[in-house]
Amino acid sequence: MTQDEILLDAEERMEKAAHVFQEQLKGLRTGRATPGLVDGIRVDYYGSPTPLKQIAQISVPEPQQILIRPFDASALNDIAKAIQSSDMGLAPNNDGRFIRLNIPPLSTERRKQMASRIKENAEDARVSVRNIRRDANKHVDNGLKDKLFSEDEAEACKESIQDLTKQYEGKINEHAAHKEKEIMED
Repeated sequence: MTQDEILLDAEERMEKAAHVFQEQLKGLRTGRATPGLVDGIRVDYYGSPTPLKQIAQISVPEPQQILIRPFDASALNDIAKAIQSSDMGLAPNNDGRFIRLNIPPLSTERRKQMASRIKENAEDARVSVRNIRRDANKHVDNGLKDKLFSEDEAEACKESIQDLTKQYEGKINEHAAHKEKEIMED
């Protein structure tokens, strides 16, 4: 691999790690209703687990309520079961055409639990980024051993990899701090 290929590969993988972390944050409750809370719920739809957003329209008519309108009315009970079995702690109100989810405000204890969960997820994402750095550095070392580039070029490449690592760790920390602040606010 050339230096550019190593850097590009590392950057793409770090971007994916940061994106996965952002998606995890979208699914965390903040006391306000957002479609992202239920997007990831999988519904047993005709025998296969299907993401809720693919079989229903999800909207937020009020700040504390999510309205789920299935494209196929026969899936209403399956959607309600999936929501009840998720770890969201929400009770679906099924009126025959829609499912309404009322989002209760979070207790202080629950907010602290969510904040610690965010920290754990952020640390996992940072570890992923560091593992990507390690892999990229191995590629550089192999290239140096195979005499594809000089020691100076290898050092410069490793510095670039470290800069990428710091950049993506910073992004992860920024997203985690923002979400934590959002959760802790009343």
